[in-house]
Amino acid sequence: MLKVELKDGSIIEVESGKLVIEVAKELSPSLAKKCCVAKLNGKLVDLKAPIVEDSKLELVMFTDPEAFEVINHSCAHLMAQAVCRLYPGTRMGVGPAIEEGFYYDFSIPTAITNEDLPKIEAEMKKIVKENIAINHYMLSKADAKKKFGSDKFKCELIDAINDDMVGIYEQADYADVCRGPHVISTGIIKNFKLLSCAGAYWRGDSKNEVLTRIYGTCWATEEELKNFLAILEERKARDHRKLGKELGIFMFDELVGRGLPMWLPNGFIVRRKLQDYIMDKEYELGYKHVMTPCIGNVELYKTSGHWAHYKDDMFPKMDVDEESYVLRPMNCPHHMVMYRSTLHSYRELPLRIAEIAADFRFEASGALTGIERTRAFYQNDSHIFCTPSQIGDVFKEVTKLILDVYNDFGFKNYKFRLSLRDPNDVEKYFGNDELWERSESELRQVLNELGVDYYEAIGEAAFYGPKLDVQVRSAIGHDVTLSTIQLDYQLPERFELEYIDEKGQKARPVVIHRAILGSMDRFVAFLLEETKGIFPVWLAPVQVKLIPVNLEYHKEYTDKLFAMFKKAKIRAEVDYRDEKLGYKIREAQMKKIPYQLVIGDNEVNNNTVTYRKYGEQQQVTVSVEEFIEMISKAEKEMK
Repeated sequence: MLKVELKDGSIIEVESGKLVIEVAKELSPSLAKKCCVAKLNGKLVDLKAPIVEDSKLELVMFTDPEAFEVINHSCAHLMAQAVCRLYPGTRMGVGPAIEEGFYYDFSIPTAITNEDLPKIEAEMKKIVKENIAINHYMLSKADAKKKFGSDKFKCELIDAINDDMVGIYEQADYADVCRGPHVISTGIIKNFKLLSCAGAYWRGDSKNEVLTRIYGTCWATEEELKNFLAILEERKARDHRKLGKELGIFMFDELVGRGLPMWLPNGFIVRRKLQDYIMDKEYELGYKHVMTPCIGNVELYKTSGHWAHYKDDMFPKMDVDEESYVLRPMNCPHHMVMYRSTLHSYRELPLRIAEIAADFRFEASGALTGIERTRAFYQNDSHIFCTPSQIGDVFKEVTKLILDVYNDFGFKNYKFRLSLRDPNDVEKYFGNDELWERSESELRQVLNELGVDYYEAIGEAAFYGPKLDVQVRSAIGHDVTLSTIQLDYQLPERFELEYIDEKGQKARPVVIHRAILGSMDRFVAFLLEETKGIFPVWLAPVQVKLIPVNLEYHKEYTDKLFAMFKKAKIRAEVDYRDEKLGYKIREAQMKKIPYQLVIGDNEVNNNTVTYRKYGEQQQVTVSVEEFIEMISKAEKEMK
């Protein structure tokens, strides 16, 4: 008999080879029905897994966090079975569980769209009713390739397995190459929804065939599914692409080019206010603002290392007058040359150079996402040149600036990520091991001294050095990298940067790259989704909408108010259209303008204004001077 320790620490004895599900039923038949999978000696296994040695056993309920990935992985197989039934000749790629559900990549003989998803869902429900047992077994690589011989994608996956044996999961007429674990039958997977179709390159390589990717989600209960679908609807309402169009923030046009945003008047105001905000903060901290060209000689990027390590993400070079130029993807090479142009003393350091700079990166078409990910964008960029002994203080100073900015904007849901190089893939990084180990150790030490809660991410470093990324959770559930700090010993070496130290000797500075708002474009996208387009007064493109009740009687006073607001630098608009008053008010609400002022007889006769704040029904009458003071105060206090 084998001894099995349960979660509560109690010990039971079972026969060798007994299945987990059998043990669960003996413990409690009702409990067994709530089980999804189990942990056997810390490893997730099917409920049909045999117990063959003394073990620790923990039953995983459908409501446990670990179960979510399992039921979604099983639902991916359920969907694949339905697709194969509906579309004979379908070849299957991969179908993993992801953070909020699952997807599966297919090569389907018939093109399908989102309109076909209800048909696939209906077939999935039939398979659920059939309550087909899900079984696992092992095959040799050779036998597995025979079984999936007609599917080149599965054969390619089998070849990539570093083992002589291959795991197979089978449910009636459907089988898949898979490690598992899975639920015990299709009848368990009931609360699912297919969400969308998209194109995806096989194995993420643009040189490969484009497959059809179908996304879906599955939950333990119907209530959880309904709640999640409600969240998805809220995300649609917050989508910055939708809000940007409705509020006149930005636009795209195929004639201009994919991924090249054009900022409309309202968007330009938001951008200008953000730019003034961050530049003022930087000025107070001693930053010196510069302007550099958005194009550079290819030799500049060969010197920096970008040409060798980043060329594929850059636009093609342009040959002019026997020289080659390229649109810059980053600003650091220009700033290195700017620093090198003058001899510096240690007394000048740290030297903080900052720029709101235009950059260009050749993002794949499928990766472009509104203004969150574009091919042309502006960075709130800076490079701080300092002595090695100043690294800690400068790093702390920049971290404090990030936290101050996040406090100003009310950001609370964020994490610090220490991005390190992948020691198993050093080819894509520049420099020697000693510099990398030194840089990573110093960043880790500073973070520990700051007491900042952070996690480490292998393989996420820049090619020239480790970095600290701030991952902010957006209102629609995305993790967005807004701010970054990077420690760099490499570029000072490449550009032979120097300063005169305390002993009068030439020494090599260290460069700290930092971006606080990061990409200005991405920051606006984040704000749109975070605020649902309801900007605070100081940031709103239009702060006040003036709506005269009757143009014949109230236009003159409205014009006078508009002139006063303009003089007070209040961003106001007047609705002179011959439309119904209610229509004008509703439209101002739809445009999410903070204050609507209805101008009628009372306002004209008493030299007052009556305002209504966005989202409120209450109307308040105040003097013109009081209203101007109120808006000016909100502007000053960033409210």
